Amino acid sequence: MASFTPQVLAQEQVASPPAIAAEQAGYDIANNLWLIIATALVFLMHLGFACLETGLTRAKNTVNILFKNVAIVGIGILTYAFVGFNLMYPGEDFAGAWFGFGGFGIGLPENYDTLTYADGAYTYWAEFLFQGMFAATAATIVSGAVAERIKLGPFLVFS
Repeated sequence: MASFTPQVLAQEQVASPPAIAAEQAGYDIANNLWLIIATALVFLMHLGFACLETGLTRAKNTVNILFKNVAIVGIGILTYAFVGFNLMYPGEDFAGAWFGFGGFGIGLPENYDTLTYADGAYTYWAEFLFQGMFAATAATIVSGAVAERIKLGPFLVFS
């Protein structure tokens, strides 16, 4: 068996650069697809929390609970876009700054529209939606804890 090893190694060829690029592109698409599927699953968590909270509260509060859970997604994504994303990823210019805060709004990096963002693993917008869904989920969990205990206005300000 050892006598065949040099022959096998001699027959191996190095993959050409286009073949490596094609393999990497498939890998990037798979990463993006998985991140988007995971984003959809996190969004479905909101529906699950809404069903759980509706079932655990009195019938007169059903509409209030469902509205809170729908509004949280919109408010959470907007708040995350306005403050949260730059707090998580301030950029190189703000490294070591006050809490590492890069400013208000979404600070787009130079390569946000290509797959070179995050070393080619996924796109900027896929990560933004994924992280934003989890930020909104944090407020949804609190919604269940304060169901029937807080008015709608103060809760929406909180979320």
